[in-house]
Amino acid sequence: MYNPKSLHAEDFINDEEILESLTWAKKNKHNKELIDEILEKAQQYHGLTHREASVLLACDLPEENQKIFALAEQIKRDFYGNRIVLFAPLYLSNYCINGCVYCPYHRQNKQIPRKKLTQEEVRKEVIALQDMGHKRLAIEAGEDPINNPIEYILECIHTIYSIKHKNGAIRRVNVNIAATTVENYTKLKDAAIGTYILFQETYNKKNYEQLHPTGPKHNYAYHTEAMDRAMEGGIDDVGLGVLFGLEQYRYEFCGILMHAEHLEAVHGVGPHTISVPRICPADDINPNSFSNAVSDDIFEKIVACIRIAVPYTGMIVSTRESQQARERLLHLGISQISGGSRTTVGGYREKIRPQDTAQFDVSDQRSLDEVVRWLMEMDYIPSFCTACYRAGRTGDRFMSLCKNGEIQNCCHPNALMTLKEYLVDYASPETRKTGLALIDREISNIPRKLVHDRVVQYLNEIEHGARDFRF
Repeated sequence: MYNPKSLHAEDFINDEEILESLTWAKKNKHNKELIDEILEKAQQYHGLTHREASVLLACDLPEENQKIFALAEQIKRDFYGNRIVLFAPLYLSNYCINGCVYCPYHRQNKQIPRKKLTQEEVRKEVIALQDMGHKRLAIEAGEDPINNPIEYILECIHTIYSIKHKNGAIRRVNVNIAATTVENYTKLKDAAIGTYILFQETYNKKNYEQLHPTGPKHNYAYHTEAMDRAMEGGIDDVGLGVLFGLEQYRYEFCGILMHAEHLEAVHGVGPHTISVPRICPADDINPNSFSNAVSDDIFEKIVACIRIAVPYTGMIVSTRESQQARERLLHLGISQISGGSRTTVGGYREKIRPQDTAQFDVSDQRSLDEVVRWLMEMDYIPSFCTACYRAGRTGDRFMSLCKNGEIQNCCHPNALMTLKEYLVDYASPETRKTGLALIDREISNIPRKLVHDRVVQYLNEIEHGARDFRF
């Protein structure tokens, strides 16, 4: 029986409820009166239920779809302004004991070389990332209790935070590792991580178990209930995600919103982020083997409807997607992207062969500098901000500010200051010229005189060597 407050996965991600929701959505996909009522509710910026959002996703009335896309763009502007947060993944190890059929790290793959970074290699990777200009990382590792125990992950986090190279520093480490225990989540919290990220892959239990035939990840309930254990362990910023293409997209869409509703109902705070990867080519993996591929048009609709349903939640798209796809998605709801990414273990150093250990093929292969300039040419502010984590604005404290619109009073100044740091320390001459002109224009959008004057002061001090100002 469906119960969003239950701690049991099959209650809060209830198959019968999902199927009934999708049937209701299909029945009402031409119900203009109902769709307009849902959109009117969404305009209050308090979000939608999974059933209401599923109706919008199912809608195929051109005029109504125009309203859906327009509302998604408006919500994106009102909650996030024109800021786009940048990060990079750092792959620590591709040792894995799971049998996930869609991932080249699966245990049966004998073609891929297995590699685990030493702490010295972690150091070199981090310096390479700092020299690019990154301040925020998402560390990744396969599930292997012998090669990748929690002690190894914690040691890597300590190493990452300890490295200060020139003006470089990684100010926030987000963690994307396998589901684990409350005790281990507490250890991650004590290590000062940012967001704990775990993709569900698919919310369909039967399909999930078929896609994960062997290994600890086969346990659907343990995996799905991981976010509850993370929050019990003190981590109040968690990131959800599914791998679109493994299951029918409408099912996954409904499931991920039900998961968000569950976190809100039980813990008083929804997910900090939702990621929307699509299955793509990789060693030993052919995406054409999966029959639920998602087209660009459908993908855009998914992003727009998620943005409307959970306006307070950040949305992430990676370099799996092309420049063209990411450009459209930015308008519809995406607030964070990776840049200059390598999906290989040791891939940021020059003497590595990136194709050897890649988890998936990178579609957008531009450098971070190119991505930063591209964003600015579209009038976005590339942001390297991590201030909320370090100021304690996480979990319900962040969400309360986000839901009432006050978070922009912090995010806009911090975006400008971290962009200025990047421009001074790392940018190419062309990117720096573009960025300084953008900052001059954007300063005028800071309404409070006191904040405006402080930002101007800090920006000038950054030019003369000062770093890490934050609101």
